[in-house]
Amino acid sequence: MMNLLEINKRIKQRPPFQMIEKVLELEPNVSAKGIKNVSVNEPYFIGHFPETPIMPGVLLIECAAQLCSLVIAPEDAAADENKLYVLLKVKAFKFLKPVVPGDTLTIDVQCTMSSAAAYEFSATISVDGKTKAKGSMLFTSIDKSAVYE
Repeated sequence: MMNLLEINKRIKQRPPFQMIEKVLELEPNVSAKGIKNVSVNEPYFIGHFPETPIMPGVLLIECAAQLCSLVIAPEDAAADENKLYVLLKVKAFKFLKPVVPGDTLTIDVQCTMSSAAAYEFSATISVDGKTKAKGSMLFTSIDKSAVYE
């Protein structure tokens, strides 16, 4: 299990864009289960949609992507400090039911393929045992210096 401070040592995102608040299970290079508490105070709810707030689907994908990065990132971040794991492709993501303020998301990710060049994950996002979204994602690593070439 990892708390917020331990997660901050391993991922680069920070509030308001940090989506993973607690990790319940983590098996490096295999799988993870994490938590995101959805609060009405999150900035995107101001405009999405003011009278019926719904969490944007792209942010549900980001929740799963951040958890995946914990699965593939080494425990010793300094060992890989010049690498950045990035989302390469989102495949067959389905949004089955809206996510609303007050929901506690349980995000489950499983590595389904790994190679020297890429990692593929399946992801399921649920609230109280009911699936809200699911799909798969492909990641690759790039050298940080290549970002702003």
